[in-house]
Formats: sequence, structure tokens, C-alpha cells
Amino acid sequence: MPLSIPSPEWSYFDLGPLRIHAYAICILIGIFAATALTSRRLTKRGGEPGVVLDIILWAVPLGIVGARIFHVLTHPNDYFYDGANLWDVFAVWKGGIAIFGALLGGAVGAYIGCRRSGIRFWSFADALAPGMLLAQAMGRLGNWFNHELFGLPTTLPWGLEIEPTNAAYPVGLPAGTLFHPTFLYEIVWNLVGVAVILILERRFRLRWGSAFGVYLIWYGVGRSVFESIRVDPSEIFFGLRTNVWAALFAIVIGLVIILVQSRRHTGIELSPYRPGREWKPVNPEVESGESDSDIEDHGNEAAEPVESREVDATSTTDSRP
Repeated sequence: MPLSIPSPEWSYFDLGPLRIHAYAICILIGIFAATALTSRRLTKRGGEPGVVLDIILWAVPLGIVGARIFHVLTHPNDYFYDGANLWDVFAVWKGGIAIFGALLGGAVGAYIGCRRSGIRFWSFADALAPGMLLAQAMGRLGNWFNHELFGLPTTLPWGLEIEPTNAAYPVGLPAGTLFHPTFLYEIVWNLVGVAVILILERRFRLRWGSAFGVYLIWYGVGRSVFESIRVDPSEIFFGLRTNVWAALFAIVIGLVIILVQSRRHTGIELSPYRPGREWKPVNPEVESGESDSDIEDHGNEAAEPVESREVDATSTTDSRP
């Protein structure tokens, strides 16, 4: 067992005129991993191969915009003061994005992408849920390279080494003080969460947004704890850091999604597509009549068999995601 965890000696490298940051590489790897996992899960549920790309082309850019806006609004003293350069608000390459803003902006982008591709929003969200935790785990590794977002001092054998010249190094502490590696705690928590969602999904057939609700609850619980022991500056409201409030809000939203959706949709989810937008494979393995309807969405057992009803390919009356 090592006596401490050293911080990396580099956080970027230059490739010609370009400066490549390790944090950016971690985020990109996370996006690719989440996309691959989500695509595999959505295709397995009946989605057209590659349809996830049509959605993330909207979700990723708006997620980045949302992440930056959330960070700036929750750290106003870093950008709005006498003599500040307001263009720094847009300088994402200088650091400063927030996962909760990414969730909000990404949700807007995903909704747009789902509407354009015909995929139900909640079907996509469920397929994405474990991929989000996987991407966030990889993104947290980038914080290690940046020597940032560490926790309170600790004497535990896995304490993180931080140089005294670090801007976030607490004043008055001697050189050599070790800190809680909150990046590592969150990586482990997120990876365990991937397994938890997959296990619960298999056992309880989580659909109609329930898997995404579990994601929000799991991430919110972990983040509320890890955020509470971080020492980097943050706005405080009623004694709690901004991101703790955001994490608690995520837990509430997750619970609401599960409760509301479980009451609205008691039947099985036969297709990730909205009625009338179903994708028909060249050699379908299931009968083409197996498509969702309002009655099936709510699990009415008295409804006539699916095979006996025709699906109007031009119908768009069911606009629910």
C-alpha cells in the first residue's frame, strides 16, 4: 500500500502549435465510451444502428454550453469584478465546466435530437444512464492531471500529494500535507454505479426513464458527499456549497421521474421509437406489427392484441417522448 498518491508531473503536451490537455483527452475518451455503450444498448432495444450519433450531435455541443454557463453562474467572482476581461466567460480552454450544467444543456440537446430521429426521449435516457457514469468516471481522471478539486487534509495512506504553490492549497498548512483524492472516490463511485444500474435493470426491467432516474439518485448521493469535503472555492447558500444543492436537486428529480413514469407507463416498452416513427430493419426478427401505442404505454391488459391493429405510418398524434 503506497503512503500517498502523487499528482502527475504534466497536465498537457504541445503538438506543434497545438496544446493538448490531458483533461480534454479524458473527457473525449469518456464521450466516446458513453456513445459506444449507449449505441449498443439502444440498438439492442430496437433502435437503428447509428441513430445515437444523430442525437449526440445535438446533446454534446449543448451539454458543453450548459456546463460552461453553469460554472460561470456559480463562480461569479471569477468572471465579474472590476477590471475583469468578460471574454474569459467564453474561455473554456482555461478550465471551468460543471456536470450539472452539462446535464441540463445535454438534456435539451438530446430532446431535440430525439424529436428529429423519432426516438423516445426516455428510451434514450435509459440507454444513456450507465454511459453517463462511465463518462464522468473518465472525466474525473482529468481532475487528477490538473491537480484540482481535491478534498480536506487526511493522514490516510491514499492521501493525494498537492504542491503548496497550488492556488487551492489551504493557507497555513505545511508543505507535504496530504488531501482526500475526491477524484478517485468519485471514479470508484461512478463505476460501481454502472454495475448497479445494469443489475437493477436486469432484475426489475427499468424502462420509461426509470434507469435514468436511478442514475440521478446514485450520482446525486455520491456527489453530495464528495462535494462536501472539497476545499476549492465555491458559492455557499444556507451553509451548503452550490453543487451540493444541485446534487440534492438531482436526487429529488430522479425520485420524481421514477414515481411519475412508473404510474404513467405500466406496460412494457416494445420499441424505443415513437408511434409512427418505427425503424424497420431489412430482415426484421420480430413481427412488424409490434409497435407501441397509447394503450400499450399504460399497460391496459384489456386492449386487443398488438398484431391485430394497424399502425398508421403517418400518425404523429402521440407526441410524448
